[in-house]
Amino acid sequence: MPGVQDLFGGLSYPGGINDVDLRKLRYFVAVARHLHFGRAALELHIAQPVLSRQIRALERELHAELFARDRRGAELTDAGHQLLAEAVPLLQAAGALRRRVALAARGRHRFVVAFMPGLIVTEAVRQLADAHPGLVVDVLRSTWLEQTEVLHDGRADVSYLRLPVDQRGLTVRPLFTEPRVVVVPREHRLAGKESTGVAELADEHLLQDPDVVPEWRDIATELRTPGRPPQTSPILAVEEKLEHVAAGRGLVVLPLSTARFYTRPDLAYVRIDDISDNRVCLAWQASRRSALVTEFAALAERYPAA
Repeated sequence: MPGVQDLFGGLSYPGGINDVDLRKLRYFVAVARHLHFGRAALELHIAQPVLSRQIRALERELHAELFARDRRGAELTDAGHQLLAEAVPLLQAAGALRRRVALAARGRHRFVVAFMPGLIVTEAVRQLADAHPGLVVDVLRSTWLEQTEVLHDGRADVSYLRLPVDQRGLTVRPLFTEPRVVVVPREHRLAGKESTGVAELADEHLLQDPDVVPEWRDIATELRTPGRPPQTSPILAVEEKLEHVAAGRGLVVLPLSTARFYTRPDLAYVRIDDISDNRVCLAWQASRRSALVTEFAALAERYPAA
């Protein structure tokens, strides 16, 4: 049975702020979010003078002014922006650590592997469980929006990611790449073709964030026509996107393994030859120092999830 240190590791705080009170950081983030001491104090359920004193104390500890204050509110200084970028993942890591320690205190030695649809993680999970009979190795299906969130909030110890994602606060290890396909209705002009080029999609509507497919974004008619506002689509789950594709409301670009996972008779999948492959990585909190994480990372490289 691995010990608590092996299971949960420790936290190292980058940026030279090891001795900063996490409570003061929470106060700082609240003020940075509202840019107003009064509204932040209401959210934190403390008196505004107390909040102001805590922020002043934090500034003294860091030897930096974090907010430019006036009667209307507050604005982040350059130092404040820098601290905010590092404080948020640090507070998330602290919350995740509390979650892991609470589980250990209740005798629940658990390691959670998050994965995106289409990725098969069975063999790496089985190998870790076989090597540690007293350890419960669970899996957690994540979504595009949750794939890093599950690491920051402590729901997962490691997560299989599909790039691009915000990698701040994470250690990210590349695993493999795979082609991407466009999903079209069965009666679409591209259906039945083995492959296509992104130029063939220029006049189509994409049912996802254009930044996910920059090659399409840069040539898309709806994004380049003066005076023509682009159609907007809410961020949807894969299943919802596919329903919209089948109804003829637009197209979606998916990694090949995801498309295979969601095979439907009313849709066709056509490989796009001239866009970048999807990159799959394994990630965990950069602050974690865990032998189990290191061991699973090696297993993930040995047993591809494709």
